[in-house]
Amino acid sequence: MLDALRPSWVIIEREVRDQFRDWRIIFPIIGLTVVFPFIMNWTAKQMLDFTSEYGASVIADRLVPFLLMVVGFFPISVSLVIALESFVGEKERSSIEPLLNTPLKDWQLYLGKLVASTVPPLVSSYLGMTVYLSGLAIRGIALPDPAIMIQVVLLTTVQAVMMVAGAVVVSTQATSVRAANLLASFIIIPVACLVQWEALVMFWGNLSTLWWVLVGLVVLTALLVRVGLAHFQREELLGREIDVLKFRWAWSVFCQAFTGGARSLPEWYRQVISSTLRRLALPAGIAAALALVGFMVGMQLVERYPLISEGLDLSQAGGNLNQLLEIYPLLGAASAFGILWQNLRVLLLALVMGIFTFGVLGVLPLFATMGVAGFLSAALVGSGLSIWSMAALLLPHGLLEIPAAVLATAAVLEAGAILATPTPGKTIGEVWISTVADWAKIMLGLVLPMLVVASLIEVFITPHIALMLFGG
Repeated sequence: MLDALRPSWVIIEREVRDQFRDWRIIFPIIGLTVVFPFIMNWTAKQMLDFTSEYGASVIADRLVPFLLMVVGFFPISVSLVIALESFVGEKERSSIEPLLNTPLKDWQLYLGKLVASTVPPLVSSYLGMTVYLSGLAIRGIALPDPAIMIQVVLLTTVQAVMMVAGAVVVSTQATSVRAANLLASFIIIPVACLVQWEALVMFWGNLSTLWWVLVGLVVLTALLVRVGLAHFQREELLGREIDVLKFRWAWSVFCQAFTGGARSLPEWYRQVISSTLRRLALPAGIAAALALVGFMVGMQLVERYPLISEGLDLSQAGGNLNQLLEIYPLLGAASAFGILWQNLRVLLLALVMGIFTFGVLGVLPLFATMGVAGFLSAALVGSGLSIWSMAALLLPHGLLEIPAAVLATAAVLEAGAILATPTPGKTIGEVWISTVADWAKIMLGLVLPMLVVASLIEVFITPHIALMLFGG
């Protein structure tokens, strides 16, 4: 293993030495890294004085680690340009050919560039946080709790590696440094939003959540590195001159992946959908397990956040249901469409989140939905509603909705796994279009019909079941 990594180390030494020898790279990074923490020190002092004047010591205590996180993130976003031009920059300078002609394997070359591009952002980030903490000590401001500082340092480190890994992937796929810099917004903006969300969690005081965020970021970073290794091909890097939007080509790739060569609808279900379902067996099992865990977590949260303090009064439920059923012929279709659209929006959100995180965040909508279902079920059962009555209200439509959501989530997980798997002879764009087509097959062929039937059951059958249970 060490012998296999030694060629990558040669690339790392060469790249890092060249980077730290160029004053045009070092001066902006070091200058901004040293100056920005002093600005944050001054900001922390002003905010602490302001909050202490009004007795808001809690806000002051949590402001200091938040600014530490900002100080760690700022140099990474500035020095990310090194990773963005790691491959495409050398290609524009016509220095990529000698590097690609070396006897290094693709993964050795890619790994060497990745690690070399990670060093400057991490060095600048650690330097900035050190200057910031030193300034706090000099000004006599209390340092954050050691546990919080460890969390911030670990989160900053993982976010730096994640951003660099994404930037290197962009550099291998872009045709110019200008295009790579523009595509960098898809890296910097989401991570900046993530830092803001982490700040809200930190101000809320729920630090245990940050450990779960750290675990998720580690998984996402590993997948980004895997994607880069899987789709890095030196021949393709040399041959790509300019990318042109080929809508006709993209549509043909999508149609071929969607139809699978089937000539009729029965053949499509018999061959294409059945083979897709066989591939989704493992991810569907994972999605089902996560749905069950979400339901159980929701049930456990009832004890911490009680929804109903007293027993349910169902004496008026029957009369209210009768009044509701009288106007159902007018509102039934609209209600069914509203339920269907809500379910589709959640599954579309899962697709978007899963595409940009290789399936990691695509499971959250299913997990959260099942958590809400578990929470409400436990709250209602604990307030006097029998388990059988609760099951009678949920299962008629749930027997279709839950499997449909599991299948859609499994398709998102499968798409993330395919993107992180080497596919010889296919570009990353072609793989991405094919994964979207696989998701569309499951959605249109199975999920959408199941959701339509489930929404009709929930609107036209479930209220009558409730009327039989509660009387009226």
